[in-house]
Amino acid sequence: MAPGRPRRARGLDGQAEADLRAQGYALVAGVDEVGRGPLAGPVVAAAVILPAGWDDPGVDDSKRLPAPTRQRLAMHIRATALAWGLGLVEPVEIDRLNIHQASLLAMGRAVKALGRRPDYLLVDGRFMLDMAIAQRAVVGGDGAIASVAAASILAKVHRDGLMEGWHQEWPAYNFAANKGYGTAEHRQALKAHGPCPLHRKSFAPVAQLELGLA
Repeated sequence: MAPGRPRRARGLDGQAEADLRAQGYALVAGVDEVGRGPLAGPVVAAAVILPAGWDDPGVDDSKRLPAPTRQRLAMHIRATALAWGLGLVEPVEIDRLNIHQASLLAMGRAVKALGRRPDYLLVDGRFMLDMAIAQRAVVGGDGAIASVAAASILAKVHRDGLMEGWHQEWPAYNFAANKGYGTAEHRQALKAHGPCPLHRKSFAPVAQLELGLA
């Protein structure tokens, strides 16, 4: 099947992947990213190839799951997936590219990190990747397609872990709690301390501080 236009997802039971395998696409990878909105930290993406028949009733869009459930599911996904990979785009790259291009780049890096070339990609969102692999962009895929939801969980768990680790280096911003998002507390810390190397200087709240406008 040639790359098509975005369309709605079908379900968390693995049916979308099963349909593609029936069409001859043996290795179907779900792809998703997290971290478009924060003022600090990287965009992190994951790609996951699940085996036929894979099932976990708890798998869902990572944003709908509590942290302990995400952690449990991430361990299960890493242990049982045929392949999984992560892709990161750091703040300096986000500032150079813009967040949209950085998100696509992170997802492309995740696919390349799989270690196995997938036959088909199911990409969360409205945009496909600039890769010579058959694919489909699926709006809401992270809440409806098993492999895309699995990718969202791996990406979220990895990014949260990074931000919690960086909290130790820059505790003033409380990254352990806000994960770099622009909470009121985080914005107050920015005004008090200025940005650190993790901050995205192209994002308005940080850019305004840099220009002395905040």
